[in-house]
Amino acid sequence: MRILITGAHGQVGQALVAALQDTHTLLRPQRNELDISHSTVVGRIIEQAPELVIHSAAWTNVDACAREPDQALLINGLGTKHVVLACQALDIPLVYVSTNEVFDGSATRPYLEYDQPRPINPYAYSKWVGEQVVQQLLRKFYIVRVAWVFGGPRNFVQTMVRLAQERSELAVVDDEIGNPTFAPDIAEGIARLIEQPAYGTYHLVNDGHCSRHEFAREILQQVGRSDVHVRPIKLAEYKRDSTPPPFGALRNFVAATDLGIQLQPWQTALRTFLAQLSQPHDA
Repeated sequence: MRILITGAHGQVGQALVAALQDTHTLLRPQRNELDISHSTVVGRIIEQAPELVIHSAAWTNVDACAREPDQALLINGLGTKHVVLACQALDIPLVYVSTNEVFDGSATRPYLEYDQPRPINPYAYSKWVGEQVVQQLLRKFYIVRVAWVFGGPRNFVQTMVRLAQERSELAVVDDEIGNPTFAPDIAEGIARLIEQPAYGTYHLVNDGHCSRHEFAREILQQVGRSDVHVRPIKLAEYKRDSTPPPFGALRNFVAATDLGIQLQPWQTALRTFLAQLSQPHDA
């Protein structure tokens, strides 16, 4: 299949390329070749004649989105509309990579795929707008919500490992809950999803959920730095521009139940990622 991936050079995008390049023909334009914030991107996608588009490009700096909500809406909302219009014109399926942040975090159990989104910050709102556009304008789509992604060069895991080398104590919030999720596991899940026309909304997250504090402790334990004290603090103490959902855990119910697509436990995925980090890189 001829697949165009927006954001192919991002954390999820790189994992998608690795998962799909041996079995599909991939189109992976650079950002300057495919600026989704401009309506001209509609024609450019159509010209490349893909058979499916995976839309993983987004402005994911949640604090910057809080400072510039119109820019977040332009890129994540209207940008998605431009990609959707191209898919509509070509009559091809779209995979839209969304986020757990579309929920407000007031739940007491992990969110299911058809629970009602209630975004509480500009990043979340812009991604929810993207979901609305996809559902309103397309018949053939997969909305794939993910959470707390790690697997690239810049993420929470890398930050904790780096800070543990610099400090004897780290302060990490213990009242923000989510699913640490390995980018290659997301990509493998999407690779299996697109092999069948089971369109709809999916939560592709690693199994299990935890607080940021528990996540940090597990990271340090796995890298042999349990000597570094991880002090629990509250979200209210951690000053930032955006407001994350306090309980943002997702449950992969639909993909697991209907399609047998189950992602491994997050602790196992973390072990795999840390083992990759410890391997020497070729010069």
